[in-house]
Amino acid sequence: MLSYRHAFHAGNHADVLKHCILVNLMRYLAQKDKPYWFIDTHAGAGAYGLDAGYASQNAEHEAGIARLWQQTDLPPTLAEYVEVIRTINPNGNLTLYPGSPYLASKLLREQDRMRLFELHPTDVDLLGKTFPDAGNKIIVTRGDGFAGLKSLLPPPPRRALVLIDPSYEDKADYNHVFQALTDSLERFATGIYAIWYPLLQRQEAGRLAERFARLKNVAWLNATLSVSAPSREGFGMHGSGMFIVNPPWTLAENLRVCLPYLARTLGLEGAGSFSLSSSDDTPTRLPGVNRQLTALQRSRGKH
Repeated sequence: MLSYRHAFHAGNHADVLKHCILVNLMRYLAQKDKPYWFIDTHAGAGAYGLDAGYASQNAEHEAGIARLWQQTDLPPTLAEYVEVIRTINPNGNLTLYPGSPYLASKLLREQDRMRLFELHPTDVDLLGKTFPDAGNKIIVTRGDGFAGLKSLLPPPPRRALVLIDPSYEDKADYNHVFQALTDSLERFATGIYAIWYPLLQRQEAGRLAERFARLKNVAWLNATLSVSAPSREGFGMHGSGMFIVNPPWTLAENLRVCLPYLARTLGLEGAGSFSLSSSDDTPTRLPGVNRQLTALQRSRGKH
């Protein structure tokens, strides 16, 4: 569907969750000199102005990134993410928020490559203008990211981070995402796959992570953040999740610290909550106090 425009939601709570994890994953991959590819199946536009246009109409960033902007006690994972956003707003005022590709471009090294897919004609044009002279380093393609992903795997360096985050306005996207992941794992089993999904009162949304978790011989981590209780009417997104396949071992520990912080800070009227689960449900590398936190996380700890 081509009606969805992410500009209306730029910088909201879902972007905060998605992008703080994205920064963490890219920093991890950059610890080795060997190059890697970043592949985004639904790239959107390059960046979004927050003080005018679509983003200013709903101003969803005010309950998202804006709540972190002046905080001085951010956990390291969140501080690193916010610092990247600050480089895009050098005057200190929060007026521009990056889409995932623009955020990723700030973390790519000279040897890394980025491959972007977007179907919306306006957004893909904006995306191309964001990276006008990138050459082979960054390639923007107008097309179906689900189909395009097949042609890129495995990537030449045999290292990649794949972000899959369609709008899910089309119910068929839930099956498309699941099929894309299973197909990709057959082609490239060692890649890192980060799948964003909404928390909605819709059967397809509730079952997606469950379907992922039933995959055989796959290491995964599933993080969710809710900022409000589901509406009584059954409409609207009350939170979102990130399902990561082949996660770095450091990611779970980082999320155990930042998810409670996000639930407290972004939750509306004290209704924020979170969950963190993995294919290995035995807590590791955790001192005693954090073992209690893990138990809270498994039961969707409220803050």
